Amino acid sequence: MGAGDAGAGGGSGEDVAAADVAGTDVAGEGVVALAGLDVGELRAWLAEQHKAGVSRTTLARRAAGARTFTAWAHRVGKLEVDPGSRLVAPRPHRTLPGVLRPEQAEQVMSASGAGAAERDPVALRDHAVLELLYATGVRVAELCGLDLGDVEFDRRVIRVLGKGAKERTVPFGVPAEKALRSWLEDGRPVLAERAAADAAKALFLGVRGRRLDPRSVRRVVHDGVGSVHGAVDMGPHGLRHSAATHLLEGGADLRSVQELLGHATLATTQLYTHVTVERLKAIHDRTHPRAR
Repeated sequence: MGAGDAGAGGGSGEDVAAADVAGTDVAGEGVVALAGLDVGELRAWLAEQHKAGVSRTTLARRAAGARTFTAWAHRVGKLEVDPGSRLVAPRPHRTLPGVLRPEQAEQVMSASGAGAAERDPVALRDHAVLELLYATGVRVAELCGLDLGDVEFDRRVIRVLGKGAKERTVPFGVPAEKALRSWLEDGRPVLAERAAADAAKALFLGVRGRRLDPRSVRRVVHDGVGSVHGAVDMGPHGLRHSAATHLLEGGADLRSVQELLGHATLATTQLYTHVTVERLKAIHDRTHPRAR
């Protein structure tokens, strides 16, 4: 039984979970026999699904549901011990977003810059958003949380408040600097005329004068990338992934990329980025004494 079946059967979530674990029909009395349920049975239940071809993501979700159910059953006295506390499921595969090729990223920025050349305030803002996202690889929430004082043009860096309220400094390049200056000089003052008090310090504003929100940024990225023929559809996370990938392909070391992205561990960076086979071959050809 899948997660989406819970609402269709008419039973409670706990009854449905019990039916999944014990293989019992709960449509009648609604009572499930739990005597003898142990971690061995739970593992066998997952193993049968694995043999049937159920995906790792679904197995992980169902194992989590089983743990929730057995914890409840133990808490209300239906189980003497909680067997689910010892149940371990395979970790789901992490699906990475698509990546722009460097030339596609250049086309996205060029198309956005052409629109900004008309000096429309929203177009100026959207161009600055795209340039800064790609230049820095910051998260969409981090971008939306930027204030005017977080930009240091003399050093070309932004101060970002990341996960866990950890602050980091991230550099950006000349194209992003030009786009930001144009936005601040010709675009933001127009939208700031109706800015709310709580958005007075925000770097990016919406058309109603409020701090720009993540949903609007996703639309900006979607429209910007959609203007390039053949580019994979993506949101801000895809631009972040593209930026990190292009840094690695350009020769940046993993530790530096970890610092730029604000990852707590290097393992996260390794999952988040991928290095092309071509680059690995180039490194091998250049460094291994038996490569040629």
